[in-house]
Amino acid sequence: MVTTLVDNIGLLVTHEAGHPERTNASLVIEDGRIAWVGEGSPAADERIDAEGGCVIPGFVDSHSHLVFAGDRSDEFEARMAGRRYEAGGIRRTVALTRSATDEQLLANAARLVAEARAQGTTTIEIKSGYGLSVAHEERSVRLAATLTSEVTFLGAHVVPDGVTRDEYLDLVTGEMLDACAPHSRWIDVFCETGAFTVDESRRILEAGIARGLGARVHAAQLGESDGVRLAVEIGAASVDHGTYLSSSDIDALAAGATVATLLPGVEFSTKHPYPDARRLLDAGATVALASDCNPGSSFTTSMPLMVALAVREMGMTAAEALAAATLGGAAALRRDDIGHLRVGARADLAILDAPTYVHLAYRPGVPLVRRVLVGDR
Repeated sequence: MVTTLVDNIGLLVTHEAGHPERTNASLVIEDGRIAWVGEGSPAADERIDAEGGCVIPGFVDSHSHLVFAGDRSDEFEARMAGRRYEAGGIRRTVALTRSATDEQLLANAARLVAEARAQGTTTIEIKSGYGLSVAHEERSVRLAATLTSEVTFLGAHVVPDGVTRDEYLDLVTGEMLDACAPHSRWIDVFCETGAFTVDESRRILEAGIARGLGARVHAAQLGESDGVRLAVEIGAASVDHGTYLSSSDIDALAAGATVATLLPGVEFSTKHPYPDARRLLDAGATVALASDCNPGSSFTTSMPLMVALAVREMGMTAAEALAAATLGGAAALRRDDIGHLRVGARADLAILDAPTYVHLAYRPGVPLVRRVLVGDR
């Protein structure tokens, strides 16, 4: 069995309880897992010199929409000129995605995964939602499953043209769910004005849970929503966006196990106010950061950018933002093997060309990730 030593680490972030950071540290990887953490340079088959840089857990991007075709840069330009963001632009991407071949969709999604990987993302969740028919949603989750184990069926993105709401709800909770569940780990719903109501969302999520899928919820992006409390009530792993949270929403999140996944790339791209992460953290809620990479409202794969925005705009310290982008993302995916570098964890890590992770926010836009390891690769 090959072992790999990573040494000469200036600052190592392990997220160990009570000892989350170590200076002048080393670690040993064996069979794709962290086998040892400490000082010195024990014998190993291979060696990687961190050159005094900071080593962090790989980013866990728990919310993305990478199976799509086309471009909506004109909408971004219009929003920058003052037009308000609305959910209806999704239908435009649906038309473009349906017309693309499997090969085109997979090539684009693989390119985006590689782009994310180069910036330190080692685990990424991918949603469907730009097919909105049985055949197109099935191929979306099937293609996504070739790139990640964290696949989410989001047939309930919006109601497509050509069907009634009742017809589509029957489809999403019936034939479409049957076709997509074998390729998916999660089910999600866009519980928002212009998409699905709370009652409709409950029906969709409960149908997915009955098929063995975990629940995730888009909610409170465009305004306050009972979707947040729905997510907590049904035990959803995460409720995502949370731009507009009431005090009762925050109390519910703090009391429950549902992770509040914040997506600051959306606020950057839509000019909506940023979520108040400080209120969530101070209340005791678990917070994650994710990219929400999609062609309409957040076309970025950069988790370092999410960290920088969280520090600059959302009241988080650099340490809190890094934890949200790693441990928080892992919690949002109900994973305990990633998001940290404790002994036994997957050896998913990024070596920074910087002495500390603070530089992720201090030097925004600079490519600081020197090397990425994913397990034993």
